[in-house]
Amino acid sequence: MTFEQIKDNFEKIRYEILTEEKKSGRTENSVSLCAVSKFHPVQSVYDAMKSKQFLFGENRVQEAYEKFTQIQNDSTISKKPDLHIIGTLQKNKVKKAVEISSCIESVDREDLLVAIEKTCVELNKKINILFEFHTGEESKSGFLSYDSIKESVESCAKGIFPHIVPCGLMTMAPFTDNEILIHKSFESLRKTKDSLQKEFPNLMLNELSMGMSNDYKIAIEEGSTIVRIGTALFGQREAPLKN
Repeated sequence: MTFEQIKDNFEKIRYEILTEEKKSGRTENSVSLCAVSKFHPVQSVYDAMKSKQFLFGENRVQEAYEKFTQIQNDSTISKKPDLHIIGTLQKNKVKKAVEISSCIESVDREDLLVAIEKTCVELNKKINILFEFHTGEESKSGFLSYDSIKESVESCAKGIFPHIVPCGLMTMAPFTDNEILIHKSFESLRKTKDSLQKEFPNLMLNELSMGMSNDYKIAIEEGSTIVRIGTALFGQREAPLKN
């Protein structure tokens, strides 16, 4: 995809996000656009940055590490990109994930928190996280119950993981045309976040990362603060890299 096509896509999506914010009575610019660059070449990321996009999401750690290490070490660019890891994270990939990203959105179990904390200590780094909550049958991962996610949030609130900064929740809605089910999925995440905020007022659990290319408008209506969009920006993905 050419730079002009990518630029046009970003302008279109940003306009639609602003439109949905207004329709839903949301504050303007209350929703951040996370450009999902998985399976797209490093040039596409550069083109997006030329289009004033600096927040990116990647599912595969090895691919993200190779691409974003190159970009972050590029002395010709003045403003560096901000990377979120949004895919299921294996413990053997935690070190590279922490090195290259500012936020891991897909924390779905307590032992992953332990691994992230250990790595942050080694690297002398703090990192933001989102707790992934299972809200739909198509979700591949995530905490399965309120009690299970509450336990991990409570561990953070107690200071067990001092290098980890909980910022909110993330989910994937069912991949379906049934808008009722999609609304239900996103509403569930919002209510879970609201409940956790009441129980743990000392934590800043403000972020709701929900909504992708096919359902981000519904997500904004339901309170999303981060939408993760790839195909609508970069087109169809290229052949996957080894991870």
